[in-house]
Amino acid sequence: MTPLTCRVFGHDYQFTAEGTTMRWSCVRECGAGGSKEYESAAQAQRYARAFDRKDTDDLGRRAPLMGLFPLRMARAMRKRVEGRRQA
Repeated sequence: MTPLTCRVFGHDYQFTAEGTTMRWSCVRECGAGGSKEYESAAQAQRYARAFDRKDTDDLGRRAPLMGLFPLRMARAMRKRVEGRRQA
């Protein structure tokens, strides 16, 4: 049976490469996972590294949603005003 956390938040996959095979499994040990073969070990390693990144790894480098909200609102208003001018 799938743990409650996996059912609510989704699986937390960890990706690894073994030769030309990339494998993934849920770190909560619920049994979810799989594998995929690539043409080279370098490709498998590259994809495993790319997929294994977490959003929290670069938390300080990305602006929070609320920090971007005024910019998004200004852009939306500008588009709306430009749309009225063209009509």
